[in-house]
Amino acid sequence: MLNAPDASSTRPYLLRAMHEWCTANGFTPYVAVVVDETVQVPLEYVKNGEIVLNVSYDATAGMALGNDFIEFKARFGGVPREIIVPIHRVIAIYARENGQGMSFPVSAAAPAPGGHATPAPTAARPVLSAVDAANVNKGDDEPPTPTPPSGRPTLTRVK
Repeated sequence: MLNAPDASSTRPYLLRAMHEWCTANGFTPYVAVVVDETVQVPLEYVKNGEIVLNVSYDATAGMALGNDFIEFKARFGGVPREIIVPIHRVIAIYARENGQGMSFPVSAAAPAPGGHATPAPTAARPVLSAVDAANVNKGDDEPPTPTPPSGRPTLTRVK
């Protein structure tokens, strides 16, 4: 019998399910990631310690949504890059077109190889809601309106 402390995280399974749902419904799946030294992304695109990535099959090559990492190749400004995101750094996945998705708590510490925890980030800040994050990526001329800090990310349902 599997004890709760020994159970694997539900995050990778929920990420895969939301990615599949977005793809099946013709939506573009985006993930919001809190960047630290364990995340391999183009740092010039990181804003306020976060990056939002288009993880659709059209925008990526060799996508692997594993239990520990999201790995793929993508072009940024025409330059091919290899992206590696530890699952515990993903804070949201949502459909760009309507903002529907789910958010996850920022992991204070994640198990490292050998069972040791990595240090928690020194300063945590509230993240944008999925709808606000989607507006950031649409290329609108006007900046998105920031959400008031609430301590926990929220998703807004758009009908």
